[in-house]
Amino acid sequence: MEKKLDAFKAAFPYTLPVMTGYLFLGMAFGILLDARGYHFGWAILMSVFIYAGSMQYVAITLLTSAFNPLNAFIMTLMVNARHLFYGLSLLDKFSTTGKKKPYLMFGLTDETFSILCAANPPAGVDRGWFMFFITILNQSYWIIACALGGILGSLVSFNTKGIDFVMTALFVVIFLEQWLSQKNHAPALIGLGASILTLLIFGPDNFIIPAMILILLTFTLLRKPLEARFEEKLEPTPESGK
Repeated sequence: MEKKLDAFKAAFPYTLPVMTGYLFLGMAFGILLDARGYHFGWAILMSVFIYAGSMQYVAITLLTSAFNPLNAFIMTLMVNARHLFYGLSLLDKFSTTGKKKPYLMFGLTDETFSILCAANPPAGVDRGWFMFFITILNQSYWIIACALGGILGSLVSFNTKGIDFVMTALFVVIFLEQWLSQKNHAPALIGLGASILTLLIFGPDNFIIPAMILILLTFTLLRKPLEARFEEKLEPTPESGK
């Protein structure tokens, strides 16, 4: 029990920025879903069993349009294909998590992935439980925010025009936060360059999967130079060793 409590205490501070972002994103989703005529209970169920912010926003359109299972499948694959790459990059970290692994895989969102890649548990804290609490805290924030949005939407009338822009705003903030917190900007520049190139070639509706493939190929080809550069930055200078 003490091991879990230590992991919870270590994980909680890392999730506070996500809680702030999810509060607005989740409430916006709940409000939009209510505006389309769905009870806030559906917002809770979708957040528990789907738990994919961008796909939940897309699902609002799918629910209010003509039933087309093939289109829904393709749309889901395109929107969430990036999670395949997230999972591949975390195979080593997840390999020792035991029974927690299925939930860690299910709860892997953009924000959770960013934290799991960047954060390391303090000495003496179990890594598996540390990752578990980061994941479940983030989902809890999302569920609560979606429920609050649905309830608020049922009580107060809103003009929902433009409210779905919050997803774009969140990704911009995440990118800027990563840029400011890291000295090595090569991964960010590779991702940005690949995204712009595929956007110009494939257009705004079809560039996500090609961009992810191009990013993966680029990282694979440049893996050794990037790792060498990263290790150089970690080596202490003569001044720092004094």
